[in-house]
Amino acid sequence: MNRIAIYPGSFDPVTNGHLDIIKRGLRLFDKVIVAILKNPEKIPLFTVEERMEMLEVSCKGLGNVELGTFDGLLVDFAAQKDAVAILRGMRAVSDFDYEFQLALINRSFKREIESVFLMTGLRWIFTSSSIIKEAARFGGDITAMVPPIACEKLKEKLKLPHL
Repeated sequence: MNRIAIYPGSFDPVTNGHLDIIKRGLRLFDKVIVAILKNPEKIPLFTVEERMEMLEVSCKGLGNVELGTFDGLLVDFAAQKDAVAILRGMRAVSDFDYEFQLALINRSFKREIESVFLMTGLRWIFTSSSIIKEAARFGGDITAMVPPIACEKLKEKLKLPHL
């Protein structure tokens, strides 16, 4: 039996913290499907295609990683992919309340799909895509926080001379 986990997110852009969760998820599951949520409520910096490209380049060589996109209910997407779990990274206690609520609602829809939380590695605990974008806009050196492709794409998208 293949144990498949869905790792959902906006990945706008992908960060080294995301990659850490993917790598660690691969130690627990046979396959990790990294899924970009098409959320009409959010206005991302990067298109879905740009985010897919960054993930594709960043996940190359990691093993059994599949990329996908979804809209609608995450548990429906997970069921379509025969996933047994939804994989989520948690940086701090502040993430817990929101993630706990999501896990409970997902469980109410599909009891057979578990929510699995991994604590973000200490090196990445302070990073988020939104903080990284803001730091880049104001000249911060984010090269250690994102894979090289994300750094290049941020530089292009934000029309920055540095990074």
